[in-house]
Amino acid sequence: MLNSGKAGPMVFEPDYVKLEVGDSVVFKPADLSHNSASSLVPTGAKPWVGVADKPLTVKFDKEGVYIYKCDPHLVMAMVGVIQVGRPVNKDAAIAEEAKLAASFVMNKDRLKKALASVK
Repeated sequence: MLNSGKAGPMVFEPDYVKLEVGDSVVFKPADLSHNSASSLVPTGAKPWVGVADKPLTVKFDKEGVYIYKCDPHLVMAMVGVIQVGRPVNKDAAIAEEAKLAASFVMNKDRLKKALASVK
């Protein structure tokens, strides 16, 4: 969770990760005022909301595509994608991208680019 990174301002790096069921991710705030919160999870998966400025470990027990965001910086497209196993909910992820992108004031194609890595 960075104020500035390779992809520009307000980023998660990396913005796409592929995991296997049972793997975990640690969201680490490198800069202040960031959190990680799920925006889309597969059916039966547990959503999460992290506290700003605190690391958060999330374990992924369900296969599918997860979209996550930084709540304070969502309008700046501070978002990312995690694929766990097969993308069983890819259509729902594409629909969520369209909904979220409508609220972005910058980096409007960031989430679409991250979703393009989902195979």
